[in-house]
Amino acid sequence: METGYITTPFGRRSMTLALVKRQQLTDEQSVPDVSIDKWRVFRDVGQARSRLGLQDRALTVLNALLAFLPGTELGSDKGLVVFPSNAQLSARAHGMAGTTLRKNLAALVDAGIIIRKDSPNGKRYARKDEQGSIEDAYGFNLAPLRARAAEFAKLAQEVAAELRRYRVFKDRLTIVRRDVRKLISVGMEERLPGDWEGAENCFTEIVSRFSRRPTESELSARLDEMTLLHEQVVMMLETNEEVQKHDGNAIASGQHIQNSNTESNTELEPRFEKKQGERSAPINLAKRQGEPEVFPLSMVLRACPGIAAFGQGGSIGSWREMMMAAVTVRSMLGVSPSAYEEACEVMGEVAAAIAVACIYERAGQINSAGGYLRDLTAKAKRGEFSLGPMLFALLRASHVPGRISA
Repeated sequence: METGYITTPFGRRSMTLALVKRQQLTDEQSVPDVSIDKWRVFRDVGQARSRLGLQDRALTVLNALLAFLPGTELGSDKGLVVFPSNAQLSARAHGMAGTTLRKNLAALVDAGIIIRKDSPNGKRYARKDEQGSIEDAYGFNLAPLRARAAEFAKLAQEVAAELRRYRVFKDRLTIVRRDVRKLISVGMEERLPGDWEGAENCFTEIVSRFSRRPTESELSARLDEMTLLHEQVVMMLETNEEVQKHDGNAIASGQHIQNSNTESNTELEPRFEKKQGERSAPINLAKRQGEPEVFPLSMVLRACPGIAAFGQGGSIGSWREMMMAAVTVRSMLGVSPSAYEEACEVMGEVAAAIAVACIYERAGQINSAGGYLRDLTAKAKRGEFSLGPMLFALLRASHVPGRISA
């Protein structure tokens, strides 16, 4: 809302109601009768410049204005109005051009850092008394620096805390990214079992979304994604190590383990049980086609939180409970028993349950859940389907600002 225009040596500019109110608050604000170091306040303003909407050149102009104020303190008994000419101010601002000078002076006024005190003829000068002391001055009033010193100090502390958090996120992301890169390279070079190509593609996709100047929320989202990928890669390596150790122990003891019935649920039953106080172990999603996929249950539930409501007591704590919940969700989605049974035969019982959980999360975007599951099953038969991209897509979607997860 404009209240009119004023003419100054810097040209004709609007006087807004906000500026008028800010000047009145500065005049009326009660400030303790203590001296304040002007350079300390300047440092606080510089630290909080992003919060105040100031650029570096505006700080250069503010530094020049402070240089015209005698002494190093903003005392209540001293005049806080400086009245340098444009030429003098430009010289103190390292030869700043007049247009740039006027632009940054306006920015300081808009931010409530300084107040214009205009003379009757629009020029900046001081009127002295008979003893030669300054009686009145017209120019730039630096009183807001003293009145808002505590506010600027608080803003500077908040910005410093944000900067520390930002650096922590950035350092952690750098470390996790480096570790994931090394682990994937080891898995691919050693030709270890696992979906290393899928992990490589996921790593490349996450890195491709790194922005040049990421915000704190963006860093946090990328860190979560890279940490989840790190968990999957570590699980694949640990599973391979456990298999090698088990095979080595069997050979050393002269044992030979054989099971002619590869579809038997008897051998899989213990994997779905969890002892009291034991963490849910990663499950080997034994696909009938291609390499096995390994995902921790906690990761699956983070990607598909909606299915947890159908578990016993409104939560899921084991793979058995996950499969039982998937049967309920399958019925709700209208997936036929034959379609689900075929998915279990091709993908494996656990993988089929996870696929149903993923479909449930995206139910609003899928016209026919049954048809979609049959399509995934057909791709799995051809060795063209992997659960990894589905899970990581849902995990990324959960970090989109403003999105509400199902």
